[in-house]
Parts: sequence; structure tokens; C-alpha cells
Amino acid sequence: MTAKQQYRSEIGIIRDILGIIAESGKGGVIISAISRRANVSYNSVNGKCQKLIDANLVESVKDGRICTFFITEQGVAFFEQLCRFTDMMREANIRY
Repeated sequence: MTAKQQYRSEIGIIRDILGIIAESGKGGVIISAISRRANVSYNSVNGKCQKLIDANLVESVKDGRICTFFITEQGVAFFEQLCRFTDMMREANIRY
């Protein structure tokens, strides 16, 4: 019998994306690297990054065709709270 596939919710994917951007530090990270590391399609990451930009949690800087993403101070605070929340959910064995 095979194990049931565990799918990430949008919250889980957002947490992963914010974590990847936060880890990149002052150098930022490009969308293809986020997509690869988060194991999420390029188009999906692109849409979620736009939501994060609209919420002032992430900034983007375009240099020619390359768009680099950076986490804002507000994004860092949100990411820390999101990690606390999802950790509590995991401890309570509640799928998020």
C-alpha cells in the first residue's frame, strides 16, 4: 500500500517562498530559483510573488529581463508569525 500524497496548502507554499526569499539575504533571489527550491511551477510562483508584492511583504527589482525578489521588514515580521502559526498547527496535528 502506498502512502497518501501530502499536498501543501497555499499557506504552506507561501511560507516556503517567503523562507527562500528571506534566506537569500541582501542579494535577493530570482524567480526560477524560487520555483526550483520551492518545487512549485514558475507560473504559480510568479502569481504568489505578485500577491506578496501587493501585500508589501516582498519587493522586486527588475534589471533587464531579470527580476530579483527581496523580503521587506514587514515580510520578515509576517514570516516569523507565519512560522509560529504553522508550527503550532503541526504540533496540534492540524493540516494547514
